Amino acid sequence: MQTRPLGRTGIEVSRLCLGTMTFGEQNSEAEAHEQLDRAVAFGINFIDTAEMYPVPPKAETQGLTETYIGSWLKQRGARDDVIIATKAVGPGPEHIRGGPRMTREHIHQAIDDSLKRLQTDYVDLYQLHWPDRNTNFFGKLGYTHQDQEDATPLEETLSALKELVDAGKVRSIGLSNDTPWGVMRSLYLAEKMDLPRVASVQNPYNLLNRSFEVGLAEIAHREDVGLLAYSPLGFGVLSGKYLNGAWPEKGRLTLYERFKRYTSPEAEAATQAYVDLAREHDLDPAQMALAFINSRSFLTSNIIGATTLDQLESNLASESLKLDDEVLDAIDDIHRRMPNPCP
Repeated sequence: MQTRPLGRTGIEVSRLCLGTMTFGEQNSEAEAHEQLDRAVAFGINFIDTAEMYPVPPKAETQGLTETYIGSWLKQRGARDDVIIATKAVGPGPEHIRGGPRMTREHIHQAIDDSLKRLQTDYVDLYQLHWPDRNTNFFGKLGYTHQDQEDATPLEETLSALKELVDAGKVRSIGLSNDTPWGVMRSLYLAEKMDLPRVASVQNPYNLLNRSFEVGLAEIAHREDVGLLAYSPLGFGVLSGKYLNGAWPEKGRLTLYERFKRYTSPEAEAATQAYVDLAREHDLDPAQMALAFINSRSFLTSNIIGATTLDQLESNLASESLKLDDEVLDAIDDIHRRMPNPCP
């Protein structure tokens, strides 16, 4: 398993990261532990979660993902063997703290609750799940400015995170679902106010959504704020299992109608092209999609997720797959013809 530096923190994380948002919804505690055991045995040392998980988010299951990881850490005595990343939720879900914000009070409450569920004294990476301000994320490409008087100042949020770092509850900080402005503004404030420096940005990135390359890829290189790529298979779409009107019984898109980001006619056409390319070269379509992400120079870690051990094994196999220039050129050709159908 290759490792890559987490920003300028001195922390080394595995190129594959185990995503856990199905733990507590599609996966039981026992199944979650099986996945964690297999991932670590394979060489993964990086585990990503969030206070909001599992997904879809709802009050009766909120926090179960961290709870399952915490019980695994305690049973296995594995805390020193893994890098744990979690997230403080942004504005929206009213069942969390009555409507979460990125204020000092909310940040402190969020980390204390997460640490309790995770049964640990600290997390290695603490991320802001999405911005407190109005901006374009979750599939919005165009930016429409809105004055927002109640937005928590970024200075307050970063200062609260500094308090967590100083207290030893957090080793490093990161952003998620953020924009080039958000990353650069955070870096500026860190330098100006002697605050923690952002180490990573967790944004969507896959063959159907390469929008990270437009503005954030240069920042990742020049500022050492690498990508933690989520939805690398577009909720499983890039495996090809939903093509031609197929709806697998236990597929995520079959079970949850809310996930429509990767189901447009444009998405299906692009997916078909990528699946056909993989099969022309005797490659598994999902493994090709993951291997493409693994090859990106701005990547810190590729967040894989699975609901079965068979799926996890297939995802893990992408670590050793190196795509040749012919395949990479063909991928870019498809991308030029059908760019970012699922931003």
